[in-house]
Amino acid sequence: MFYLLGSIILTSYLLLSFKVIQKFNIPVFPAIVFNYFTCVITGSIVNGAFPIRASAWGTPWLKWSCIMGILFIILFNLIGVTAQKIGVAVASVANKLSLIIPVVLSVYLYNESVLGWELVGIVFALASVVLTCMPARTQEAGAEKVSLTMKLVLPFLLFLGSGLLDALINHVQQKYITLATNNSFLIGGFFAAALIGAMVLCLLYLQKKWVFEMRQLIAGICIGVPNYFSIWCLVNYLQASPLETSASIPVNNLGIVLMSTLGAALFFKEKLSTLNILGVLLAVVAIYFIAFGSAL
Repeated sequence: MFYLLGSIILTSYLLLSFKVIQKFNIPVFPAIVFNYFTCVITGSIVNGAFPIRASAWGTPWLKWSCIMGILFIILFNLIGVTAQKIGVAVASVANKLSLIIPVVLSVYLYNESVLGWELVGIVFALASVVLTCMPARTQEAGAEKVSLTMKLVLPFLLFLGSGLLDALINHVQQKYITLATNNSFLIGGFFAAALIGAMVLCLLYLQKKWVFEMRQLIAGICIGVPNYFSIWCLVNYLQASPLETSASIPVNNLGIVLMSTLGAALFFKEKLSTLNILGVLLAVVAIYFIAFGSAL
């Protein structure tokens, strides 16, 4: 229970932190780059040393770790932009309901079956994403105007990308990763994201499109430490949970959707339309069916 609560609270904090960054007018990308360097340093401290050894070169999981790093930095930016421009609830639902993509892919890759209520849950999940992302008719005073296309495209890209990332991690862990190399794989992804982000960020600094400010680094640290431990809690929760992984992940995602949505309403006064609220409620039902549908 401790690991589950830790994963839910820390991940919800990450989603809400992008609204705080917006209030302080800190650009998202530099904070995200410094966040990944912080993840690498935090992970190395927790494990007592930098976990990637020279022997990792040439291993089959290393290239997947680099691909994961690319997806990390792209998706984290998508989460940040979606949370800031459209809302935390939309970012949370689009991100966490992406679990249906690895579920569907597992049918084709690993000959698993999705029948009955689980199939109903997948249909509900798709409907939930659409409803949650439907723009409200009115816009809050002073809020940034976002086009209808942006309101639909950003959540869709986040949904698709998060699902593909989850599927990639699941595939690599089944095919290439052992307990001994799991942490190296994870830190490798963080390190790849940090290096790629740093190259792009340095170019932007040189072109004077952005100017380095200490608060960018501080924001990255404030995101990076919880980011690492949110994944640390998730991994430990999955190992300790009495439920199967297919049920444990939806339970975790359900908690994140609910807590982040509630936090956005309480702390940032985010307003949801009736359709948006229906979408969030449908997300709860969808995750329940995907997690426990086989037992119903």
